[in-house]
Amino acid sequence: MFKKIVKFLREVRQELHVVVWPTKADIKEGTTVVIVFSIILGVFIWIVDNIFSQIVRFVLFR
Repeated sequence: MFKKIVKFLREVRQELHVVVWPTKADIKEGTTVVIVFSIILGVFIWIVDNIFSQIVRFVLFR
């Protein structure tokens, strides 16, 4: 059992040397995309929520 664990950890270490890690520029770009998309989606959900709230108020409190 111990030999299997050691073998696994060696293979993991070898595989990590093969991995192509993203550059700082890639990380900044990806982070920017996520932040901008999150803001756009948040504003969209806020607008839709306000529209539905107005519809519900109109229907319930005429």
